[in-house]
Amino acid sequence: MDVKIIHFQQHGDARGNLVAAELGKELPFPVRRVYYIYGVKGAQRRGFHAHKALNQVLIAIAGSCKILLDNGKEQTVVPLTSPTEGLFIGVDTWREMFDFSEDAVLVSLASAEYDESDYIRDHDAFLKYLEEKNK
Repeated sequence: MDVKIIHFQQHGDARGNLVAAELGKELPFPVRRVYYIYGVKGAQRRGFHAHKALNQVLIAIAGSCKILLDNGKEQTVVPLTSPTEGLFIGVDTWREMFDFSEDAVLVSLASAEYDESDYIRDHDAFLKYLEEKNK
């Protein structure tokens, strides 16, 4: 599974904190799209897709949530609890976001603009896609 935690350097003093993410240092790709999820109520889940070509880094810049990752062979759950950590998710990895705290804001830094044809939105289709790709 092509996933890893990225640790961002925090700079802070009495005025507050600042975290920066730079290409070639923390970010392994040029960011082409930024979006964020917030206001998730109750036990709602988000995501339910994989990407064929897009890479992304998810950061819980406020609150917390969990990310279920699945590569067709194994699953893991990664908690995001700090704005100084990002989760890199490579291609061919199913993701579901859940267990959002009331104050959660989840930011996605994506390697490409939105392209519906890059999404696999059905888990069975995802497994079939991986099977065909790995023949």
